[in-house]
Amino acid sequence: MNQRVSFSVVRVGLIARNTLLEASRQKLFSFLLLLALALVGGAQWFRDFNFGAPELKFLADLGYGAMAFFGAALTVAATAQLFFSEIENRTALTLLAKPVWRAEFVLGKYLGVLAVTATFCALLTALLATVLLARQQTLMSEMPDAFLRGATLRLGDLIGAGLLQWLKLAVLAAFTLLVASFSQTQLYTVVTGFFVLVICHLQYLAQDASSRGGSLFAQVVAGLIGLMFPNFQLFNLADGIGGGAPLDWDRVARVGLYAGGYVAAICLLTIYSFRKREI
Repeated sequence: MNQRVSFSVVRVGLIARNTLLEASRQKLFSFLLLLALALVGGAQWFRDFNFGAPELKFLADLGYGAMAFFGAALTVAATAQLFFSEIENRTALTLLAKPVWRAEFVLGKYLGVLAVTATFCALLTALLATVLLARQQTLMSEMPDAFLRGATLRLGDLIGAGLLQWLKLAVLAAFTLLVASFSQTQLYTVVTGFFVLVICHLQYLAQDASSRGGSLFAQVVAGLIGLMFPNFQLFNLADGIGGGAPLDWDRVARVGLYAGGYVAAICLLTIYSFRKREI
């Protein structure tokens, strides 16, 4: 690459756009999206059961649980597939033979995956919000005594909960892309990506072990795990949705900064790793 060529945000955007277009043509994205939409949309059939106000919390938990599960599967699989398709088809070699930085390639692929996950979360959040708010209106008419304090669901909180899910997927996508930058196979990347997902969900156990003490070695290992991997439990601020508790937007902002810090650090590591890779 000609070193006189400066870094270009335009080239990053073009790579991201092409990544999004490629993802939209993949059957995996369509399958997982339709499956998640069907599950969330099917929640409206619970309107035949008189669960009262707790029904809204149950439906919200079901919807965001589906978003987390299918979103994680989509993020790991799509990130690995979109990256290795460029390597296996030799399009990455052709692209990087042009005046394109490897950093531009990495950031473009990552932003493309972010656009995919953002589309996924936005569609599911919109559908879930429609189902929940419509069901809440029906319940308030049928059982006003259960809503003496007013509505338990607010549109802003539902959108915020979807944003938290997307932030978590953004961190997971960054980890998966980091693995892909040095991995030789797509299968290894996918398996490792899901392994990272489990570690991040159980990271709080390492923090608890470190705080309780024990051997020095155990404390060091627990401390390293707590430092290297984010705590995905911090993203579960929407557990009170449907129960009347409003979303704490100050904590949402702090979680956003927390996620952004990890994404920035991981992307730098990914760029460094990919620069050392033989293509």
